[in-house]
Amino acid sequence: MDIETIRAGQLQQLPGANLEDEDLSNSQLERINLAGATLVGTNFSNSNLQGARLDGANLIGAQLNSADLRANLLGANLMQSDLSHADLRGSNLRGANLMGAKLNQASFSGAFLSGANLTGVNLQGVDLRGADLRGAILNSANLKGADLSQADLQGASLSDANLEEADLQGANLAGANLTGANLLCAGLDSANLKGVNLERACLIGTSVEEMVSPA
Repeated sequence: MDIETIRAGQLQQLPGANLEDEDLSNSQLERINLAGATLVGTNFSNSNLQGARLDGANLIGAQLNSADLRANLLGANLMQSDLSHADLRGSNLRGANLMGAKLNQASFSGAFLSGANLTGVNLQGVDLRGADLRGAILNSANLKGADLSQADLQGASLSDANLEEADLQGANLAGANLTGANLLCAGLDSANLKGVNLERACLIGTSVEEMVSPA
């Protein structure tokens, strides 16, 4: 397979392709179809993948730092991948596995992450404004200072998560599991906390009034 042709964006239809450990950094890959592809350890750093199909792709350990990933990543396996500084605004990451991924300074505003596995990931200070995180798994995740304003976390699991100083203003946390979570000084103005499980959660710096959503 001619890698230079792919890098130049001249080969668009590659569903199921095996590009393991290939170097596709700094490439123009807009709207490329890599659905179900094997991309383990592949280097996509600084590449433009806007509109690409990566649904069901195996991206374990892939280098996606500073890439434009406003793409379809439905059900993709992104374990141990490097997504630092990546643009994932509005991306479809429903059901994706992001365990162990490097996510510092990535932008997830407006992203679709329902059912995604983010167990134990470091999302400190990350932009998740308006993201759809319904049913997502964020147990033991570090969300310190993260912007989750207007995010939909209905039914999400955040047990033992660190939400210290996180912005949850206007967020929907209805039915979410926050057992043992650290909400120290978290912003919860106008948040919907109906049916939320706050057993053993740290609520220091938040007011009781702000913790209760109108019925």
